[in-house]
Amino acid sequence: MRHPTEIVIENGEDGPRRLPIALESDRARTRRGFMPKLLRLAGKLPFADDLAAAYFAAIDPATPRKAKAVLFAALAYFVMPTDSVPDFIVGFGFADDATVLATALSIVGAQVRDRHRRSARRLLGLSEPETDDKESR
Repeated sequence: MRHPTEIVIENGEDGPRRLPIALESDRARTRRGFMPKLLRLAGKLPFADDLAAAYFAAIDPATPRKAKAVLFAALAYFVMPTDSVPDFIVGFGFADDATVLATALSIVGAQVRDRHRRSARRLLGLSEPETDDKESR
């Protein structure tokens, strides 16, 4: 039986890996600092809508706990004042944040639903994307 504070990731390389889950500390860090930082930097971040959608998925009670853990970890990394590449470095400062988010979404992206993306677009004042569906016209 797995320990309840671990997540197992099947990576196809040398077998499953057990990673510790720091869900509560990541959730607290994210709740304190995510929204102010996102709204302050949204115009400068090409991935702001993905960040916001990940946030809405992470706080959604319907999102599975393991997915929440992965999403909160990525969001907490974005909020942390010190990370691998300092955010103030123009052009590169958010590359590590984008990579961490992209990795998280590659693992649990199916849990980021259309409702989370709509909420993210509303928060950021973005319009709904055009659809190719001829029936919707």
